[in-house]
Amino acid sequence: MLNRILNRTSSWKATFLAASMVLTGTAVSADTPDVTNSAVVEAFVDGAVKPLMKNEHSSSGVVTVVKDGKIVFAKGYGYADIENNIAIDPKTSLVRPGSISKLFTWVSVMQLVEQGKLDIDVDVNQYLKTFLIKDTYPGQPVTLRHIMTHTAGFEDGVLGYVIIDDIERIEPLAQALARLQPDRVVPPGTRPAYSNWATSLAGLIVSNVSGLEYSEYVQKNIFDVLGMDNSTFAEPQPPHLLPQVAKSYSYKNGKYHDENYEYLSNFMPAGALSATAHDMAKFGRALLNGGADGDKRILKAETLDMMLEEAFTHDPRVRGIGLGFLRREFGPDGFNNVGHDGGTSMFISHFGISKPEDFMLFSSFGGPGAAKVHLSFVKSFYDEFFPQDLPSISPPADFDERAQKYAGEYHSSRSAYTTIEAIMRPLATSVTVKPMPDNTLLIGEQRYVEIEKHLFREVSDSGLIAFQEDENGNVVSYVTNGHGWKQNYRPAFYETKGFITIWVSLTLVVFIGVFFRLAYQWKAFRAYRGKEKRAYWASIAVAGFGLMFFVLETIAISAGANALLFELPSLLKFALIFPILGLLATIYHVYMAVVIWRETLYAGRWPRIRHSVVSFFGIFIIWFYSHWNLLGFNYFS
Repeated sequence: MLNRILNRTSSWKATFLAASMVLTGTAVSADTPDVTNSAVVEAFVDGAVKPLMKNEHSSSGVVTVVKDGKIVFAKGYGYADIENNIAIDPKTSLVRPGSISKLFTWVSVMQLVEQGKLDIDVDVNQYLKTFLIKDTYPGQPVTLRHIMTHTAGFEDGVLGYVIIDDIERIEPLAQALARLQPDRVVPPGTRPAYSNWATSLAGLIVSNVSGLEYSEYVQKNIFDVLGMDNSTFAEPQPPHLLPQVAKSYSYKNGKYHDENYEYLSNFMPAGALSATAHDMAKFGRALLNGGADGDKRILKAETLDMMLEEAFTHDPRVRGIGLGFLRREFGPDGFNNVGHDGGTSMFISHFGISKPEDFMLFSSFGGPGAAKVHLSFVKSFYDEFFPQDLPSISPPADFDERAQKYAGEYHSSRSAYTTIEAIMRPLATSVTVKPMPDNTLLIGEQRYVEIEKHLFREVSDSGLIAFQEDENGNVVSYVTNGHGWKQNYRPAFYETKGFITIWVSLTLVVFIGVFFRLAYQWKAFRAYRGKEKRAYWASIAVAGFGLMFFVLETIAISAGANALLFELPSLLKFALIFPILGLLATIYHVYMAVVIWRETLYAGRWPRIRHSVVSFFGIFIIWFYSHWNLLGFNYFS
C-alpha cells in the first residue's frame, strides 16, 4: 500500500558472482548457487535475514521460494505472537502483504473481462452505481486500463485515512470511496502515479458487476479455487483464522510492544489481504502455469500473458508496468521478473515471479525494522541466485558539456496536490540530481553513468534511469527501471526544497524579530497610541499566528509516522486555524502599511520600513499556505 520499496539502498553483493552469462541472460555459470537446492537457499536466507532482523528489531519474517512448480524453501523467522511464544509458520501464520493485494484485484477484473462483463477500455462511470468520477477532463474518461497501469491521473495520499486502527471507522467500500475521491490532476494515460483509491475503485466495480461483496468475490473465485484456505480480505478475519494472524509490534526501551491492528477495509481491494506464505505459493504457481495450479484455473493463459506484457512505459529501455503487474528490475536480461511489493505500517512484503525460470519468491517482514530488512534481503537474494552481468562502464569524456541539463530537483508524480500532504513532495520525497566532477550524475544517493542518450546506469549496480525531454529539448522528468508506477518531474522553482527552506526560514526570522523588537522597544510600544499602536499590534498578530502554526505543526508531526498514518492528530488540525487567522491579520497589516506611509506615522523612516517588511513576509507566508493547501482544512479523515 504505502509501497516503501521505492528507495534503492546498498545491499549485500552476491557471494558467488556469475563469471559469464549466455545470450539469453537466464542461464549462468556453474559458480551461481543452485536455487533448487533447499540447503543452499536456507543457508543464504538464514545468513541474510537473521542478523538483519536482530539488528533492526524486526519481530517476524517469512520467506518462501518456488521453483519448477515445487516449494524449494519455506521458513518463518521470529514470532507471530511474542507474548505466547508462537513462532511464525509459513503454513499457518497470516501476514499482511499490503499492496500485493492489488494483484488479486487485477485478476478479478480480468476474470470478468473473460466473461464479457467488463471492458477495460470504456468509461468506468458506466460500472458505478452510487457516485461518478469527476469529469475533470471532458472527453477523456478514466478506464480500467488506465487504473491498471496507474495512469488514471489521480493524486494520491495516505495520511489519516487509508490505514486505520479503529474498527468503528470502517465504512462500506462504496461509501468510503465516494467520500474520499481524490482529484484528477493530469489527463488519463499521460503519466503514471500509483493510486490506492483507483485500485479500490476497480475492486468496487468487481463487486458491482458480480453482485458480490469484494471479499466474497475473491474468496469464491480465487481463494476457494486455488485452495488458499488460510487467506482472506475480510477484516476482522473470520473466527477460524483470527488466532493465526501475526501481530504487529513496535520496539521501545529494549522491549517489543503489541500495537493496534491495522484495518484497510476502506481501501480493501488495494491492501487488506491477510495470507500465509504457503497460500501465496499457490497463487504464484497458478500465475507461473498460465493461470492454473494443476487443474485449478483462475485465468486463461492468453489473458495472463496480456497482463504480464508491457502496457505502459515512458521509455522502452526501462521496464514499466503491465496490466496491474509491476515489471521489476531484478535478475538478468530474459529473467522477466514481474509481481508487486506491499507495505502497511508494520509489514513489508515482496512477491515476484519469473515465467522463464518458473520461479517465485515471496517474503514478508514485520516490526519497526521491517523496511530495512526487506530492502536488503530482496535484492541480495536476486543478486545471489540470479546475478546480472555488469560490464565495467566509464563516463563519456564529454559528458560535462551536457551534465547541467539534468541537474536539479525532481518530484514524484505519486503525490497529493490538493491536500496538506502536498508539502511532502519537496520536503520528504524530492530527489536531487547533481553533476559530479568525475562526469557522473549523483541521483539521490547513487552515482550514475551515461550509457546512451538520456539513459544512465548505476556505477556499481544494475539500476537504470531514463530521462525525458519536452518538445524544446529540455529535460523535464525521469523514470526508474522497474518502478513503472511513477515518474519524477521537475517542479517550478518556487516548489523546490531550497526555495521553501530559504524563504520560510527568512519569514520565521522576521517573525521572531518582531518579538525581539517588542522586548527591546517595550517602553516605546506602551507609549504608542491610536493608529501606531494598532499597526504594531498587527505586526504582533501576523508574526504570532505564523509562529504558532509552525510550532504546533512541528509538535504534532513529532508524534511519529504511525500517529499521522492512522489519524491526523487533533493538534495538527487545530494548527490549521492559525493560517486563517494569519490571513486576516495580514490583510489588516497591509492596510495599516498604506496608512503608515500615507500619514507618515512613527518617528523616522525605519519603523515604516520594518512594518512594510513584515507585510511582505506576511503576504509571502499566506501565499505559501495557499499554494500548499495549508489555508483551510484540506485533508481527508
